[in-house]
Amino acid sequence: MSDTGGANLSVLGVFSLLSILAVGGGAAVIPETKALVIDTHHWLTDDQFRDIYGLGQVVPGPNMLMVIVIGYHVTGLFGALLAFIGFFLPASLISLGTSRLWDHFEGSPWRASLQRGLAPLVVGLMAAGTVSIGRTAIDGWQTVAIAVAVFAGMWLAKRVNPAILVLGGGVVGMLAGLK
Repeated sequence: MSDTGGANLSVLGVFSLLSILAVGGGAAVIPETKALVIDTHHWLTDDQFRDIYGLGQVVPGPNMLMVIVIGYHVTGLFGALLAFIGFFLPASLISLGTSRLWDHFEGSPWRASLQRGLAPLVVGLMAAGTVSIGRTAIDGWQTVAIAVAVFAGMWLAKRVNPAILVLGGGVVGMLAGLK
């Protein structure tokens, strides 16, 4: 098998695993995605990952479409397709089966207990994703100031599209000569 074939299988395997681990959505696996694509497989640098993640936040559609960009970076169009299939197909199949089972147990006390028990897990996984991206993107007083301003904007201006704040932060960073 050629190097490209092995890399394609790795892309499919990595994103299939992440798909299964993505309890509560793709943001829950950002730390593991970062660890696998940067530390384990060395497909991206910290800066590349941060940039791809940022792009995923501002383009229309699910932010985890960023996996397509990572797959493309590794082995081109076929890698992009495999990353997409690997990340979205397993979770879709699990969701389909689980939703049918979930509906079957409507009104069951264990279903309500399970739902209440999973909520903190999902919040924790999403917080871990935020911390992971923050460690990559915030590396000096200027980036701390931008992050605080974007957070304050999100907190205070409830009706402002978050993409506008992210783009504004990017423009300020670019004008300040940051990465």
